[in-house]
Amino acid sequence: VKAKNVNRTYHLAINTQTKWNLMRNCSVASVSVRYSSNNAISSTEFSKQLDVIPEPPQIPVPEVTQTLAEGAEPAFASIGLGGWTPVGIVQNCMEYLHIGMDLPWWGAITVGTIVVRCLIFPLVILAQRNAAKLNNNMPQLQVLQMKMTEARQSGNAIDSARYAQEMVQFMKEKNVSPFRNMIVPLAQAPIFISMFIGLRQMVNAPVDSMHTDGLFWFVDLTVPDQFYALPLITSLTMLATIEIGTDSARLSSQNLQTMKYVLRALPFCVLPFTINFPGAILWYWTCSNFISLAQVGILKIPRVRKYFNIDPLVTHKPGALPMKKKGFVGGIKESWTNMKITGELEERRRIDEILFQKAGKGPIVKTYKHDPTKVAATPPTVEAKKR
Repeated sequence: VKAKNVNRTYHLAINTQTKWNLMRNCSVASVSVRYSSNNAISSTEFSKQLDVIPEPPQIPVPEVTQTLAEGAEPAFASIGLGGWTPVGIVQNCMEYLHIGMDLPWWGAITVGTIVVRCLIFPLVILAQRNAAKLNNNMPQLQVLQMKMTEARQSGNAIDSARYAQEMVQFMKEKNVSPFRNMIVPLAQAPIFISMFIGLRQMVNAPVDSMHTDGLFWFVDLTVPDQFYALPLITSLTMLATIEIGTDSARLSSQNLQTMKYVLRALPFCVLPFTINFPGAILWYWTCSNFISLAQVGILKIPRVRKYFNIDPLVTHKPGALPMKKKGFVGGIKESWTNMKITGELEERRRIDEILFQKAGKGPIVKTYKHDPTKVAATPPTVEAKKR
């Protein structure tokens, strides 16, 4: 019995040692056999299969790498564009429209212009309401303006100030102001300047994709239009906006003919300069002018004006207005005369103030009933008494 126990212990130790050696020499094979019990592959063959390492991928061909590098556009920050200034914000928005929305440059400029004009459209509505009220109350305003002008020309500063105060009070009651009509130009000016400078810097950087992302005959947006079509379209649309737009109607109702003639001449004055502008700037300017014309046409519809609470315009007969329309030369003469009168009144007021201060600080000036530098004539009664 003792011999049998020793033999059993020996065989158990041998089996345990064998299992331990197998697990120590090839742990992967043992795990593989555990999860692949139905597989007939031996542990030695499986270990040989694990020794096979796949080949590394081939290095891209230089031509393919060069093509991919040429197709990628550099970020604006890497070429000195963008930032948090007004010009930089415009450039960042243009980059987003071109890269993020996959628009060509002419499409990005168009969409950007439409978005900006839609943002300032409420200001256009506010200016339209004020212009309509100003036109409808024009006869009363012109009466007060004529009285104030007459008082100023006669040198009566008190009456001039009184009529000016009455005019201010009248405009406050009617909720009108001539300065509200300048809201839209004042809002558009910084936007136009930022767009102009931003597109100019993008052209000069240069942004290489702008050489081929144009439209129709102006494919290259970095050079001026060789056919001079865009400058002409820009000037004509500007003139059309002045003639049929709200600004032209408002100037006519206020009888500011001089300013109207100046605005009419403006498109022809800027034409020699616009022919040298790059296509990107001219395309932005053209899109902005067409949007202005569309706004003018829409706001002339009665239902649209009623929806936006814009009063209908009252047409005044020429004879009903106190102030008669003057020509270009007459308007210039009247403006020059008013400027001279205003200057003379200011000079007179300044001299009176200086004399008043001197009178309060200096000695009392001795006065005489007659001119002391001349010999006074002897009265006849005194001569009779002497005789």
